[in-house]
Amino acid sequence: MKFHAILFAAASGLAVAASTGPGFAAGPTIDDLMKDQDNPKSVLTYGIGTQGQRFSPLATLNKTNIKNLVPAWAFSFGGEKQRGQEAQPIVYDGMVYVTASYSRIFALNAMTGEKVWEHEARLPEGILPCCDVINRGGAILGDKIFFGSLDAKLVALDRMTGKVLWRKTIDEYDAGYSYSAAPLIVPSKRGPLLVTGLSGGEFGVVGRVEARNPENGELVWSRPVIEGHMGMLDGKPSTMTGKANESWPGDMWKTGGGATWLGGTYDPETNSIFFGTGNPAPWNSYTRPGDNKWSSSRLALDPDTGEIKWGFQTTPHDGWDFDGVNELVSFDLKKDGKTVKAAATADRNGFFYVLDRTSGKFISAHPFVKNITWAKGIGEDGRPIYTDGGRPGDPAQAAAGEKQGKSVFSVPSFLGGKNWMPMAYSKQTGLFYVPSNEWGMDIWNEGIAYKKGAAYLGAGFTIKPIFEDHIGSLKAIDPATGTVKWEYKNKAPLWGGVLTTAGGLVFTGTPEGFLKAFDAATGEEVWKFNTGSGIVGSPVTWEQDGEQWVGVVSGWGGAVPLWGGEVAKTIKNFSQGGMMWAFRLPKQVAAK
Repeated sequence: MKFHAILFAAASGLAVAASTGPGFAAGPTIDDLMKDQDNPKSVLTYGIGTQGQRFSPLATLNKTNIKNLVPAWAFSFGGEKQRGQEAQPIVYDGMVYVTASYSRIFALNAMTGEKVWEHEARLPEGILPCCDVINRGGAILGDKIFFGSLDAKLVALDRMTGKVLWRKTIDEYDAGYSYSAAPLIVPSKRGPLLVTGLSGGEFGVVGRVEARNPENGELVWSRPVIEGHMGMLDGKPSTMTGKANESWPGDMWKTGGGATWLGGTYDPETNSIFFGTGNPAPWNSYTRPGDNKWSSSRLALDPDTGEIKWGFQTTPHDGWDFDGVNELVSFDLKKDGKTVKAAATADRNGFFYVLDRTSGKFISAHPFVKNITWAKGIGEDGRPIYTDGGRPGDPAQAAAGEKQGKSVFSVPSFLGGKNWMPMAYSKQTGLFYVPSNEWGMDIWNEGIAYKKGAAYLGAGFTIKPIFEDHIGSLKAIDPATGTVKWEYKNKAPLWGGVLTTAGGLVFTGTPEGFLKAFDAATGEEVWKFNTGSGIVGSPVTWEQDGEQWVGVVSGWGGAVPLWGGEVAKTIKNFSQGGMMWAFRLPKQVAAK
């Protein structure tokens, strides 16, 4: 196929489109998105279904024939921007839509890997991304592809040409706001809504969840997640989040953090949007006594109004940067002869939580990493049982001449037992597959004052490994008991997402560059391929021309090289990159 480029000039971006390409259908509907997990011929949502299970019904590829999985094509994102490729691709109608670092998005021919168009945001000077220049993915609906940029803008593109259809500002990038998550599209009484959060928790921004009309980008509702702030609905003030000063002292709530930087999931059965909220600001917890709601929490929101249905705080009065943004995955829990509409999350704080997704009621929590120091466990009420002396010291109580409080060694580190990288749930095995890390940190508090656009931490830290032979650990967890059924140990930290399939496989990538597949029941490694750079993206699978395909982006980066302390030193020579890889199981060897 020959492609002839057409240049579309845009005020703040570049789109290069092909004059020929796949025969484009009208585009997926909201009903198509809701049925995404059951349609093996496409990948329409971040999470392979709005519930975020990352389970594919495809069973052609299995542990016996996976030896025949071969590369079909590889596409380079090009240029010098070769780092931090954390995206999950979207696959539809013979096209792959994949975002890349520095706020870029590409449309590729799914059969050949040839570029159809690209769009690159023209980022201004002075952007303030906390944790590398990453982008985790886009969203698709009808004739549009949506994605966000590091200068806190949301863009809608024509999915056939890459032409900009609309662009909206989420907030001020020079105040610390940015955007890197994949948008979420949900149904509502007024039609589909495009739902987003925002990044910037280390700059004292206040997190919020917002819904927009996907046709024109106009704001429908906005819900701040920190108590005391007013929501908006149809351009007018709606209701306050919580009660002012109920769990925040003075004016601390005004710069209270709680960034909603990972994006959310949607459960059609309860008609609920689930979002996680980030750390309270600043990190120095002595400046803000109280639970600091709703930081480090999981929230359920009404898609029609943005009202909070329920909240569950995993780390009240967080003093370790144990962000609560990790994805909340809906599933049906079978326990004691009953089936409960549940949801699970593997928190940065090192505990694996199961909640009743209809009410937010706490069901259970079990440690999924070893040697946790900050808490002795989780009580029957779902609140942590704090360890005496486990919190870094108050700098106000430091000895004369000292500027920092007492340092403590805390496990896990602030990069978490699990960070952003999404886990997967298998409907076959009933297990969650959790990409985790075993590490700790020296952490201490310092004095701090808020300044717009400046880092708002009030803490210092150094991350250290706690085992000699591994940091990364892919764990298969039984949500009914918290039992770890099997574990794969990796020398370097794991920082990429997980995929599981009806063929009994689990896929994930490593910083060493390998895409690996494991037996979902036993953890046996059954296949690997080196992509040339560390994998920190999320793999997908789809059916194309009667064959099963697997895709993943490759390109080492993210928070670990930037914030990893002693750990970062040990992996400083890992190769950066920027590639989309596609693999296929040829028909003639599928049965071998």
